[in-house]
Amino acid sequence: MPRHILRLILVILVGVAVGYGAKRFFTVSSFFEYGHYRGDSVAEIASDKPKFKGVAYCAPCHVKETAAWSNGVHNSSDVGKVVKCEVCHGAGGERDVRGPFEASATGADHPKNLKLVVPTDTRKLCTFCHERITGRPLQQRQIVVADHAGTQQCIVCHNPHSPTLDLTPAETTAQAGDPVAGKTMAAACVGCHGADGVSRDLPGPSLAGQNAAYLAEALKAYGTGGRNNPMMSPAAQAVNAEDAGNLAAYFSGLKCEAASASAPDAQAASAGQAIASKCAACHGPDGRASNGAWPNLAGQSRNYLVNAIKAYKEGARNNGMMAGIVKDLSDKDAQNVATYFASATCK
Repeated sequence: MPRHILRLILVILVGVAVGYGAKRFFTVSSFFEYGHYRGDSVAEIASDKPKFKGVAYCAPCHVKETAAWSNGVHNSSDVGKVVKCEVCHGAGGERDVRGPFEASATGADHPKNLKLVVPTDTRKLCTFCHERITGRPLQQRQIVVADHAGTQQCIVCHNPHSPTLDLTPAETTAQAGDPVAGKTMAAACVGCHGADGVSRDLPGPSLAGQNAAYLAEALKAYGTGGRNNPMMSPAAQAVNAEDAGNLAAYFSGLKCEAASASAPDAQAASAGQAIASKCAACHGPDGRASNGAWPNLAGQSRNYLVNAIKAYKEGARNNGMMAGIVKDLSDKDAQNVATYFASATCK
């Protein structure tokens, strides 16, 4: 056998012997068990967790938020659905990293020297659980993100600590008024709101059949400056709470009238019906609100509704929820959805 072949074989044998010795005496037994690392490290990493503090740790400083969470759907232990504070805000404590492969369960604690994350992109966070996905259990509330509320953030409409609609019903506090007394006062409203409360494209909205609690609260807002209108504000300042209740009782008892839709309007109304899904949570899918605190839109003047949408987009009307909902509507969208509600059957 040639000498160089013998030397090559010898080098190979030495390499094999060194490799075997390294594997046998210098490499841990669990190496390459799950890939290019020690299998035993999986358990070590899993046991070295961030310092989760739990809801009881957060509660003393965040009473309001904890109360909302405690009574909401994110704390539904009966169905096994509990979303705790640190799921969204991160762990209440950190680990000290002592080296590239060594960490200790000591470190900064909130609030002393650790600031927790307050999520800003709620659309990305909430849809981890609530985006409609094939096969996801139907018990989990799901939405089609693009159709649900456009590009607006979830917290425009939802309480982040309990994702019910973040709305306060006013109908429980509204006092029943006297419609007879309200009829006498309503003569001053005819110029803007029409005879019998039906506007028919007058400057103001139709009031006939409108929810009494909403009307009373609206008058109060104009009187106190919560709403601003050069016509309504001075008039409302002269109306006390009893008068507001009487007017609300009178107009809410009247019969509203929906606009008759011509053929072109019917086409616009059909296009507006899809857009109206953004409004359904408060105003109902057919423009009739399920809660007396919120206004009915069915039967309102199209021009009034278009102007209202424009006012919310431009900030002339100050309402965060409405501003978020209408901000992505084009002028054509506003015309279509206004036509849909204007032609909807009112009560």
